[in-house]
Amino acid sequence: MPLSLLDDPRARLQFAGHETFPLRHGWLKKAYDAVKAEESAGIAPGSVFNEESAIATFGVGRNMVLSIRHWALATDVLAIEDSGDRAMRLTRGRLGDLLFGAGGDPYLEHPGSMWLLHWMLASKPGRATAWHWAFNEFHEPSFDRELMRIRLHRRCDELRGSGRLSDRQISDVTVRRDIECLVRTYFAGGANAKKAAEDSLESPLAELGLIQKAGVGEVFRFRRGPKASLPDAVFLFALLDFWSTYHPARRTCSVDFLTFERGAPGQVFLLDEEAVADRLARMEAQTGGALRWDESSGMRQIYAHDLDLDRWAIARGLFETRQARAA
Repeated sequence: MPLSLLDDPRARLQFAGHETFPLRHGWLKKAYDAVKAEESAGIAPGSVFNEESAIATFGVGRNMVLSIRHWALATDVLAIEDSGDRAMRLTRGRLGDLLFGAGGDPYLEHPGSMWLLHWMLASKPGRATAWHWAFNEFHEPSFDRELMRIRLHRRCDELRGSGRLSDRQISDVTVRRDIECLVRTYFAGGANAKKAAEDSLESPLAELGLIQKAGVGEVFRFRRGPKASLPDAVFLFALLDFWSTYHPARRTCSVDFLTFERGAPGQVFLLDEEAVADRLARMEAQTGGALRWDESSGMRQIYAHDLDLDRWAIARGLFETRQARAA
């Protein structure tokens, strides 16, 4: 049975934080630009979120300011600086530099940008623990919000019983709000059609189509199978991230493992076995032989000759290729 990353004591679990607002277009760039401006001015990075002027700076209410900060941290657009000070200082994250720095994709026009943001949210437990749980542990063929709420609440009880959540009480209201926000992040429409449609139009991740309606009423399903808009470079980025983070001593990974293991690209991107196999078969050419595909033994798997590939350079190549074509 695949191991749950939620049970890993190294993972910090967090619920809520989004103030009930799903990620919206423009928020991440605003957060990145604000912290970059503070760094340039010699101001403690991240203090902009705590100032009275934050409402004017971001052009939204106080709760939305907190939501912007949450999503920027959850996607690695911003990061917490390990300065040794008691006060939490923010800095630009690596994905923030990739997307919103020089030569990036500041308006998130490249489909690879959306997939990278989704990977950061759902691949590891962290500030978006419910997101990770939904894509890696919740495998119902169809569901409504209530079923998802019940299952997540039950999982929280298990985590509390094992000591992963200590004595913290994750309230039913917190779980319900996380589920509502998650669905609105990925699905364009909902119980409150007008309000949800407005939110989803502003949520870049809704464009991925990972959650769809399943028949009549408020019943949904995850869209599993091939993902035409997912670039091979993003799949490779995710593969290297997963492999080097959780299984650095392994020299081989099977199709089955990379499809069903928690935190693997197949789980996070909702790929089936054939879609994962098709991607892996192209990785040898993508990596210049550093990863080698083999199905001669009847067990389809990929071998690692070199896991020290720079996944961030691979991701940068997405935008460099586009710019070269446009020149």
